[in-house]
Amino acid sequence: MKKDIVFIEDLRIQTVIGVYDWEREITQTVSLDLQMAFDIRQAAKSDEITDTLDYKAVAKRLIQFVEASEFQLVEALAEHCARIVLDEFPVSWVQLKLSKPGAVRGSSAVGVVIERGAALQ
Repeated sequence: MKKDIVFIEDLRIQTVIGVYDWEREITQTVSLDLQMAFDIRQAAKSDEITDTLDYKAVAKRLIQFVEASEFQLVEALAEHCARIVLDEFPVSWVQLKLSKPGAVRGSSAVGVVIERGAALQ
């Protein structure tokens, strides 16, 4: 069975993130890329927002959570964000990439990519 994907790319959010003392005193930008499994056939047929995954609602919820958070590790923040998507929205699977731009000199970003939820063929 094929899966449909609803995605959000480069959702940039300011938050307190990091293990160093100086990082605990400032906000930094993190970037989220999400791919979420959601069957879009009913929405395609009806052309109604109520029949689809409201990616604006997903983005607003993640912005609210991330801005208020103060994690040390990107791994912990990514895990909590994935859990919010799975618990609060009608998706069975999520792939989430969390990037911390500028964290390592010479790289554009560092971070993690995780997949959570039901295994789909």
